[in-house]
Amino acid sequence: MPANLNSKDNPAVTSYPSRLILAISSRALFNLQASDQVFREEGLRAYAEYQVAHEKEPLLPGDAFPLVQKLLALNSGGRVEVEVILLSRNSADTGLRVFNSIDHHHLDITRAAFTGGSPPYRYMGPFGCHLFLSTDPIDVADALDNGMAAASILPGSGDRTDSPHLNFAFDADAVVFSDEAERIYQAKGLTAFAENERREADQPLAGGPFKGFLSALQDLQSRYPKDQCPIRTALVTARSAPAHERVIKTLRSWQIRLDESLFLGGRNKTEFLRAYGADIFFDDQAEHCQLASHVVVSGHVPHGIKNPRVIHKQNNE
Repeated sequence: MPANLNSKDNPAVTSYPSRLILAISSRALFNLQASDQVFREEGLRAYAEYQVAHEKEPLLPGDAFPLVQKLLALNSGGRVEVEVILLSRNSADTGLRVFNSIDHHHLDITRAAFTGGSPPYRYMGPFGCHLFLSTDPIDVADALDNGMAAASILPGSGDRTDSPHLNFAFDADAVVFSDEAERIYQAKGLTAFAENERREADQPLAGGPFKGFLSALQDLQSRYPKDQCPIRTALVTARSAPAHERVIKTLRSWQIRLDESLFLGGRNKTEFLRAYGADIFFDDQAEHCQLASHVVVSGHVPHGIKNPRVIHKQNNE
């Protein structure tokens, strides 16, 4: 599985240096439980008829809706710092309800790709997207396989934070960094992992799928005075000393600065994420996301040794 590729590395990705671009599926943005139930129980034709019949009824916000609202709120005073693009497996016909709901909720989302059931990740590159949020693990895995940052939003994730900042939280291995160290831990245990990280402390880790997105976030942060930046980033990792040093030196070599770094030594991350006030948390381990989802919107990143590829039926997003 390739490491994350941003526009600097990947010729398929169009560069829009002036803005951060998020792609989101309709089911991550809105609550589509009722129509999804029709799709599962009665099939595609009944689903299409249901959506057309209800297209003037606004959809309720979904799990990633508050994050999107906060991101779009950065566009003020004539500044366009962020763009959100809808990537949906709907057809344009069935997707009209989604666009009507975007208008109802006053979301400044104007671009979309309705793929009629085809994989939506193909349009991340042409749109210049830095991140794709979906509720479909297969669509997310497809994006990751093709060098794009992506995460699967857990259903019912988290509570809306009252923080005035937009707070992003990232796991380390297999998310920001590759899973090379995690592979040693899984194969040989904690002692071998710690010894390897101490020995390789001066050797930067390879980039993981979210390296490019983290870099894009830092670029956006750099446009604000430090004491007025509305975005904060945190690394929330099970690593502890002596495995911390390689992480710090790797980020230094990438010229990426994090606002906060939590080395928890295997502690449950949930209360730390609550204390930080995270708006969204990305982790490669589903169980960590499940635990965290009670306090924060959680995005599972199905990448690396802990996530063997599983094929299952697609949702109609």
